[in-house]
Formats: sequence, structure tokens, C-alpha cells
Amino acid sequence: MATINKVMIMGNLTRDPELRYTPGGAPVGEFALALNERYKNKQTGQDTEKVHFIDIVCWGKTAEIAAQFLKKGSPVHIEGKLTQDRWEDQASGQKRSKLKVTCERLTFVGSKNDGGAGGGGNASEGVGQDQAPVDDVPF
Repeated sequence: MATINKVMIMGNLTRDPELRYTPGGAPVGEFALALNERYKNKQTGQDTEKVHFIDIVCWGKTAEIAAQFLKKGSPVHIEGKLTQDRWEDQASGQKRSKLKVTCERLTFVGSKNDGGAGGGGNASEGVGQDQAPVDDVPF
């Protein structure tokens, strides 16, 4: 049976992207997104907001474009897959793990005038003005 591992999220960067290079010279970029979830509390009836922080990792040209054009607060749409890091805590010896999203496609949201990196530019295919605006995303 085949499995599906696909993630689509949209949020704002919580910090500037960090760009580094592997010993083999491959670019890797890391940042986190803040995603706001709004819902009505069933017990109190009050509107409630919860913020989720998601770690993102980008590779190759996408990582370099993210580092060049994005900054803290930039709105982006990410398509990718869930990956899990596992390690053993050196201090306690406990096994640890962390889920993150490995970016396969990054789309700029917003316009150059409102703090975004440009309307609809797509970093996985290069930054272009001919990309469809994110308003067309069906959610």
C-alpha cells in the first residue's frame, strides 16, 4: 500500500532564514513559520486563537532564494513533506525526536508593498512574475 506524505501550510516567518552549506557544498536554509488557528471555545463560547510554530528546511536554490528574499514576518505558502529528526539527548540519555517540514515548493504571498517578497513568486521554480497569485489556492 502506498503512503502519502504531503503538507501545505501558509504562515509568517518567525525569524530570518538561516542559510548554511553542507560539507559537500549543498545550500540548506532553515526558518520557522507561525500558523494561527482560530476557533470558538465550546465551554466559554469565546473566540480563541492558538499559534503553532513549524520548523521548515529548504534545500538547493530554494534555500538560497528564501535567504535572499524572505525575512522575519514574511508571509509564505509552503508545500512539502513531513520529516523526523531523531537523536539521543547527551545530558539525559533520553531519545528525542522532532517533526519538521522539508520544503519542496515555496511561494511568496503578498506584494512588495505590504512586506511580502512579491505576489505569487515561486522559489522552487525561480522567482517569476508569471506565477498564479496565492489567492487561487482553494482553502
